[in-house]
Amino acid sequence: MHRTRTDRPRYHRAAPEQHRRAPQQLSPPEESPMEHTETPRIAFLGLGVMGSAMLRNLAARGYAVAGYDVVPAAMDRLADTGFRRAATPRDAALGCDVAITMLPTSSHVREALFGPDGAAAGLNPGALVIEMSTGDAVETDRIAADLAAQGLRCIDAPVGRTPREAAQGKALIMAGGAQADLDQAAPIFAAMADEIVHVGGFGSGIRLKLVNNYMSMVGMVLTGEALMFAAKLGLDRATVVKVLSNTTAGRGQLLTNFPGKVLAGDISPDFPMRMGYKDINLAMNLAASVGAPLGLGGYAREMFALAKSWGRQEQDCTAMLLLLEDVAHLERGAALP
Repeated sequence: MHRTRTDRPRYHRAAPEQHRRAPQQLSPPEESPMEHTETPRIAFLGLGVMGSAMLRNLAARGYAVAGYDVVPAAMDRLADTGFRRAATPRDAALGCDVAITMLPTSSHVREALFGPDGAAAGLNPGALVIEMSTGDAVETDRIAADLAAQGLRCIDAPVGRTPREAAQGKALIMAGGAQADLDQAAPIFAAMADEIVHVGGFGSGIRLKLVNNYMSMVGMVLTGEALMFAAKLGLDRATVVKVLSNTTAGRGQLLTNFPGKVLAGDISPDFPMRMGYKDINLAMNLAASVGAPLGLGGYAREMFALAKSWGRQEQDCTAMLLLLEDVAHLERGAALP
C-alpha cells in the first residue's frame, strides 16, 4: 500500500551544533528507489516484536527482505510475508545493499555482524548498515568503526513509540549519521515510520534514545510513587488518575511549563523555586506520616534545597534545568542566565 502525499512521514533535521534548538522540519523526499537503479535488497537481523513488525512493513512495500533470528519461531511467524528465511546472518546478508539490525543488546549486534557467519562478511561492498537497536552508545560507535574498517557504512536509527504503532508503520526514528546515508535510507524509513528525525552525526540517535528511555523509566517510578502515595492516603484510584491526567504534573513538564519558560529563556517566577521547596517538603512530611516511601521525592527535595545556595530560589521552578546544569558544570549560551 502506498502513502498518499498527505500521509507521508515527517522528516526533521537537527539545527546547527551552535545554538541547537528543536529540529527543523524538512520536505519529505519523493518516494523513489535509493540511489541505485533497483530497489535495494535488505537483510533484517532480529525479528522480535518490533523487528517483525518492521519487516512486515518493508515486505508490504515490495522490498526483497532476507531475515534471520536465533529463535526459529520468530521466523515461522513471518512466513506469510514472502521474506527469505536465512540460515545465518551471513546468509541473510548475501548480495544485500542494506542490513538492518534490531537486536536486544549491542553484544548481540556485534555477534550478528562480526561473529562466525556474521552479516558483515556477506554484504555487498560499501553496503549500508542501519543499527536500530537500543544498545550501548559507546559500543555502537565501536561497531560503526569496525564496519568502516571493512568498507561498510553505518547509521544509528533507534525507534520510538510502541509495537502497535510499529505494526502500523507509525514508528518514530531518531537517526544519526551522514546526510547522504540518511538520504539513502529515507525510503526504507518511510516504510516503517511516519516521523523521521535526523538528530545529528553518527551516534546522536542512540544517545537521544537513551535520554528518552531514561526519562521514560524514571517517569514510571514517579508515576508509581504518586499513585502509591495517593493510595496510602486512602484516595480513590480512579479519581486520582482523572485529576492527575488533567494537571501540569500529570501531563508532563515538556508539554506544559518548560516550553514557555526556561526553554524560551524566561525564568521569571510563575512559581518560584523556594515555593517548590516548601511544597515538596509538605508532601514529603505527609508521606512520612503514612509510611509512603518516596525515593524520587527525597532526591527532588535535595535539589530544590540547593536553589538557595546557587542563588536561584526566586527563579521559576523550571529553572531546575539551569540548576542541574550548574551542578554538572555544563556550559550554556548567553541566552540563559
